[in-house]
Amino acid sequence: MTSHGQFITFEGTEGVGKSTQLENAADTLKSLGVDVVVTREPGGTPMAESIRELLLAPRDEPVNDMTELLLMFAARAQHLQTLILPELEAGRWVLCDRFTDATFAYQGGGRGVPVEHIAQLENLVQGAFRPDHIVLLDAPVETGMTRARHRGELDRFEREAVDFFERIRQAYLDRAATDPDRYHIVDAAQPLEVVSRDVTSLIRGLVTRP
Repeated sequence: MTSHGQFITFEGTEGVGKSTQLENAADTLKSLGVDVVVTREPGGTPMAESIRELLLAPRDEPVNDMTELLLMFAARAQHLQTLILPELEAGRWVLCDRFTDATFAYQGGGRGVPVEHIAQLENLVQGAFRPDHIVLLDAPVETGMTRARHRGELDRFEREAVDFFERIRQAYLDRAATDPDRYHIVDAAQPLEVVSRDVTSLIRGLVTRP
């Protein structure tokens, strides 16, 4: 391992078990003696969490697609500079529940925002910074939505129609296909213990990778 930490993001549609597998991955890293920080997007810092509340709260007023996109990157800019980069520079591994792939999937694939607009903001906010690895938890949309409904009240995104999430899932898979060395697809439709085993094995492999 290098002295600089690794940035690993966990992606997927609703109900695929990101929170559970983030905790699993963090426990695996700790068992291997790796100093790890767990965070999320949108959010991760007090200011970014306030933006998250704006983004997720159900409301009567329609939210313009560009407003949504800019708020996502506003939260990301704060999160990146205040938490992610300092922790990585201190040598810690950072595990993040969603990052910019989610923006390409949700706002790009789901909303239909032009990919070039998202890429412009990505370059503006992040420069050349990208995740070292992306764990894509993939499951059929209906499977994930059934799980999401069982969690309780749905947020503004979770209330979207099934075809919205089908477009998101496909956008994720398309991005993963472009860079198989960084994207690691895990079948999240499997039983929880099997998914957890697969993620544990993946994380262990990343730690021991030359």
